Amino acid sequence: MTPAPVFEQIDEMTVSECIAFLAGNHIGRIAVQVDDFPVVLPINYQLAESAGGPVLVLRTRAGSTVSVAGDHVAIQIDTVDTACGVGWSVLVRGIMHHVRGDVFEALLPSADPHPWLQGCDDWLVVNPVMITGRRVVTHTDGFGFHPLGYI
Repeated sequence: MTPAPVFEQIDEMTVSECIAFLAGNHIGRIAVQVDDFPVVLPINYQLAESAGGPVLVLRTRAGSTVSVAGDHVAIQIDTVDTACGVGWSVLVRGIMHHVRGDVFEALLPSADPHPWLQGCDDWLVVNPVMITGRRVVTHTDGFGFHPLGYI
């Protein structure tokens, strides 16, 4: 039986570190408000650079929950490795707005998130207001073995 991880520390990540995690991933969750309650849904996104800084680009179906949501959203990505007792999380809080796909494709051709579903022609951009991240580091009592050290 594997011993339970023991909490050691939470490290705040820099904005640059958070952006690197956002750039290296393309799947996350978006939180929007529906009927006065928060709803969290899976999304795929693409990080792009605009004149004002980094933006997250989404494509969805017209009329979908995300498409008709309000403009204040949060996007979260994370990974947890329970075997090693480590994990990280990045949270982007921002303002979401619609853009015409043809205009956006001309400006940032590499920013297409390539949605998994067909018919996702509604382009959305999230302009970050705040980007934060945390890294959790734990240790496990017992056998001092790190699985990644033997790959």
